[in-house]
Amino acid sequence: MPKVPHPIPQGYLFYDSKLAVDAESIHNLYLFTRWGRSRSLEEIRKMLEGSSMCFSVHFERKVVAFCRLLTDFVFRGSLWDILVHPDHQGKGLGSALLEYVLEHPAVRNIPLLITYTSDLAPFLAPHGFEYREGAVMLLRRPIEYS
Repeated sequence: MPKVPHPIPQGYLFYDSKLAVDAESIHNLYLFTRWGRSRSLEEIRKMLEGSSMCFSVHFERKVVAFCRLLTDFVFRGSLWDILVHPDHQGKGLGSALLEYVLEHPAVRNIPLLITYTSDLAPFLAPHGFEYREGAVMLLRRPIEYS
C-alpha cells in the first residue's frame, strides 16, 4: 500500500532524541490515557533511559506528542506509547509523527516493526501496520490497566 505523506503542521518541531524529552512532559501526556495514568516519574525516567529511541513533537516549547522504539536496529523493532495531547489531535500530527519515525534513517530499513494496541488499529493501518492472527504471544503480569 503506498504511503500518503502527511505535511508537518506549522509551528511543530520534531525530535529524535531522548534529550528532547523529560519524565514530567511524558507524564503529562500519559494522564490522558487509561493505561498510563499511574506511571510514576521515576518509572518514566527509567523507561526513557531503557528505550532505544524516543521521538517527540514540540509546540511552543512543550511536548505535545511522543512515541518510543525498542529495537536492535537490524532485524526487529517495537513501537510503544504513541501519544498526542488531545488539544493537538485531529491536525494530522499523529500521522506526521508516525511517518517521521518510520522514515527515520535508523528505522526505515528494519524489516519487522510491531506494536501492541487495542485502540490504534484504524490509525495504524494506513501506515502499513496490519493485524496478524497468532503473531504475538504475550506474558501478562498484573499492571495498572489489567
